[in-house]
Amino acid sequence: MAEEEPKKVTETVNNVSEPSPSLPAPAEKAVAAPQEKPVAPPPPASVEEKREDSKALVPIVAKEVEEEKKEGSINRDAVLARVETEKRMSLIKAWEEAEKCKVENKAEKKLSSIESWENNKKAAVEAELKKIEEQLEKKKAEYVELMKNKIAQIHKQAEEKRAMIEARRGEEVLKAEELAAKYRASGTAPKKLFGFM
Repeated sequence: MAEEEPKKVTETVNNVSEPSPSLPAPAEKAVAAPQEKPVAPPPPASVEEKREDSKALVPIVAKEVEEEKKEGSINRDAVLARVETEKRMSLIKAWEEAEKCKVENKAEKKLSSIESWENNKKAAVEAELKKIEEQLEKKKAEYVELMKNKIAQIHKQAEEKRAMIEARRGEEVLKAEELAAKYRASGTAPKKLFGFM
């Protein structure tokens, strides 16, 4: 188990791209200590085992560095292509957002014009309705006054008829009184009694 831990430490250090196969295991462990939990120091290994471990790791590191150099131009081309693609995608996205914004603004403008048209038409209809209501109110007032005049005229005619009847009644009462006085004075009886004869 003690032999496996130095290998892990050197692999993590080598992955950080620090090719240092000549460093001893304790120095490598000190570098990796902040990343891993502190572990009890391994029992001292022989110098030959350390050399074998470092020799085994050196060719891997050298191969990785060589592969990185060979793949550097390929990676750069891939990275440049990816950057170009991302740039194109961001331009497309910006264009799409701008087009959507234009469409939204156009729709909002049309909706607001429709709303203002609707409000104008409603106001015109309401004004016409008020005008008609005012005309109706005026006609109603005229008809009410006309009817009141008719009622007053009917009342006046009724009063006149009542007055005529009262006058006629008074005249007839006077006539009857005069006839009664005449019959009394002459001592004769009237020809018609109570309208039975």
